[in-house]
Amino acid sequence: MASVKLSKVIEKMKLVNLTPDIDITNIRITQPDINRPALQMTGFFAHFDATRLQIIGFVEYTYMEGMTVEQREEIYTKLLSFDIPAIVYCRDLQPDELFLQKANEHGVPVFSTKMSTSDFMAEIIRWLNVKLAPCISVHGVLVDVYGEGVLITGESGIGKSEAALELIKRGHRLVTDDVVEIRKVSDDTLIGSAPDITKHFIELRGIGIVDVKALYGVSSVKDTQGIDLVIKLEDWDKDKEYDRLGLEEEYTEYLGNKVVCHSIPIRPGRNLAIICESAAVNHRQKKMGYNAAQELYSRVQNSLARKRDDDEE
Repeated sequence: MASVKLSKVIEKMKLVNLTPDIDITNIRITQPDINRPALQMTGFFAHFDATRLQIIGFVEYTYMEGMTVEQREEIYTKLLSFDIPAIVYCRDLQPDELFLQKANEHGVPVFSTKMSTSDFMAEIIRWLNVKLAPCISVHGVLVDVYGEGVLITGESGIGKSEAALELIKRGHRLVTDDVVEIRKVSDDTLIGSAPDITKHFIELRGIGIVDVKALYGVSSVKDTQGIDLVIKLEDWDKDKEYDRLGLEEEYTEYLGNKVVCHSIPIRPGRNLAIICESAAVNHRQKKMGYNAAQELYSRVQNSLARKRDDDEE
């Protein structure tokens, strides 16, 4: 199961540790959902998911302030007896001494942040969704072309890296070469990134390793990119029928998500960078509501209809 170290969450969200004596080395967050323990403060613990990060906002804090000492003793003891990964107080609110005492006794780390509750929740859920998303590694090159994430796949030596380098020289941005880590952050979105060890490097046969960031500057690279389009490079087969109109989309599937896929036959003299650029722009145009193939089909149909009308007259 994917997990994130609590120390990474603290670093990312700039949290202030209110229980420094608790060892957080082995504490990990295992799911992106969070919980606001409002019902638990009233004593209702049925269906309480203690494995989530617990968030205390202004409403919960105000309710806790109105509790009697006996109620606090009972509720705090019960709440903090669960195996909670961490509790975060938002809006720079500070827990009372009894809460910190009980937290230290049960080994539950408590933190505070200056962020508003809604802003903190939105950011931590977004970040954890990416970090904890299902992940696979595929062989290919991922490039940001006009804002579209283009994943170029194909057999080794077919020219993926060369196509990516030409795209970079034309002003587009490299995300990763050779190994693409794909994360499913939602049912609609796949995010691609590079393994830390190969980030910003391209391998060119006959030349070796090229540092794209050093050669072409920081504007030529990108850390992550949504995958919008897959271009599959393959050797030209004269006996195979290739799509020449594009009326029907073909798809490939990663982690259960379908992505539009174009199979591009490779022959000497074909400019792969131009083809990738055109595919990316055409895909973007389709998302904006215009399909060139459908437009051509409509023109042909209208022309045939006019010809029939003329013949009838």
